[in-house]
Amino acid sequence: MTVIDPETQPGWVPEADEVDEEEEMPLSLRLSIADTLTLGNATCGFMAVYFTTTGILIPHLSGDDLGMARNSAATAVILMLCAAVFDLFDGLVARKLRSSPMGAELDNLSDLISFGLAPAYFVLVYGMVARDAHERVAAVGAIVVLLAVVLRLARFSCVTVKDGTFQGMPSPFGALTVVSIVLLELPFEATLLAVVGTAWLMVSRVEYPKPRGILAVAVLGWIVSAMGLLAAWAFDAPGGQVLLQMGCALQIVMAATIPLFATARRVNTFRDNRRESREARAAQVP
Repeated sequence: MTVIDPETQPGWVPEADEVDEEEEMPLSLRLSIADTLTLGNATCGFMAVYFTTTGILIPHLSGDDLGMARNSAATAVILMLCAAVFDLFDGLVARKLRSSPMGAELDNLSDLISFGLAPAYFVLVYGMVARDAHERVAAVGAIVVLLAVVLRLARFSCVTVKDGTFQGMPSPFGALTVVSIVLLELPFEATLLAVVGTAWLMVSRVEYPKPRGILAVAVLGWIVSAMGLLAAWAFDAPGGQVLLQMGCALQIVMAATIPLFATARRVNTFRDNRRESREARAAQVP
């Protein structure tokens, strides 16, 4: 007869559990369709940095700017727009299909590249190549943009808000607003103030609607239109410069008016609540 020491018996259980965990680990690391779209987002953000460097910064530093700056700037911004499309669809796909446990982390890391690093680097390079810009001051503005996106993404991961809304300007919308401000070619001081104001909106508590349903279709249509405007500007089409400026101005106007509507709605809600409270107290008085 075989005698088993009770003290040695538990030692077999963890060993079996470890084997099971090792067998299940690859399943949890498999990428879903939504994760693949998220990785496309990160790739577009990295390539935006690449085109900003090779097509704008390096030709400027080497004195060999042969007209590549406009094409490269347009390509970099179009890549950020493509990243926004990937970011829009990975959320939609994740809600419809299964998403992996890594989905949320991949989304935040990809957004940091495409909507934090890429636009911040765009601002930094603008400060180095623009005639009326100050490089060190532009570097401060770029850092403010990057840190705003970092803080916004970190808060998004740990703060629960009511369904259907974002707290603070979404990072893709903020990134596109930042590059629109730069492309509008305002005076340097006005550009920097507008960039810092956009960064503040990203970390603010202003509520923004999530792009779902008709709003998602409208956002996609606006992104495609912006790509067309950038392509017309890059290839020097007739009226391309004016069309791009109109598109950039519209982006900035939307970024400025949404907080106003949100603030007005909060004020109206506060007034309605106070009026209902007064009416309730008045009804209780004999």
